Amino acid sequence: MYNPDLIFPRRQYASFSEWSPSIHYAQFQKLPPGQLPERRIYDFELLYVQQGEASTILNGQRYTLSAGQLIFIPAGVYHQNEVISSPNAQFLGIHFDFFGDLDIQTETDIVVNESAVQLDKFGIEAIAESFAPLSTNPLYTPSLSCVQLMKQLVHEFTMRPLGYTLICKALLLNILGLLLRTQTEYNPSHFPLHGDRILELMALIEESPSEPWTNQMLAKLLNMNDDHMSKIFKKIAGMPPGEYVQMIRLRKARLLLRETNLSIEEVGREIGYADIHYFSRLFRKYEGISPSKYRNLSRIL
Repeated sequence: MYNPDLIFPRRQYASFSEWSPSIHYAQFQKLPPGQLPERRIYDFELLYVQQGEASTILNGQRYTLSAGQLIFIPAGVYHQNEVISSPNAQFLGIHFDFFGDLDIQTETDIVVNESAVQLDKFGIEAIAESFAPLSTNPLYTPSLSCVQLMKQLVHEFTMRPLGYTLICKALLLNILGLLLRTQTEYNPSHFPLHGDRILELMALIEESPSEPWTNQMLAKLLNMNDDHMSKIFKKIAGMPPGEYVQMIRLRKARLLLRETNLSIEEVGREIGYADIHYFSRLFRKYEGISPSKYRNLSRIL
């Protein structure tokens, strides 16, 4: 008996000039704790966890995603998502195909109806020379710049100003390129000792984001010189130390703004920014709105 699962994900080598993605869905979403039904999709999905914790069972393997992580879900592969954190988790989801050849008119066209499977409709994953397929290791920790591009794509797709399809395509190509680059940034076998030490240090930064995590301090803790520490840290974390600290601090700031009544100044101090004006400018730069507007919006949603 023919088993279509044997051929998924379908893949095809294509030069970057042949990549011409179209976006079918791009949205922020908040979901309560619980397991969602197992399913397959005709296109591809980038599922990014903004806040909270979730998991995805993909090809029989369970991946746990913390805030700041993303999973690449390929066409035709059974998967099951679950929200672990309480009271909810917040996501950014982007559905797309690589070659602009899928006919998807509504959201219902994305999810496979298993009683009427259309085998010729499943999307094909583009593969470029020098890179493994994005689906090979589907869990990613995108950089701040990559996350900003994803947020901008959702905004364009939601508001649909003139020329939004062209902008969305350009943004997605940038996003996919940045995700591919992360494949070459860290191979654990190359850094068996330093890798474990830096992963431990990353956990310390998450626990205490307000500490003065300067490059000099990190290098001293790791008994390395500054340049060597920065180079190894970037290969393992996917971003420079300063950018990683900033990402963790802003993630903590979003949590405090949503779930506490601390003043904006107090939130800034809690994450290591004593200057409220600097904190507000930084927050607006990466979130697109001021801390106070973020707080108001999160409580409406």
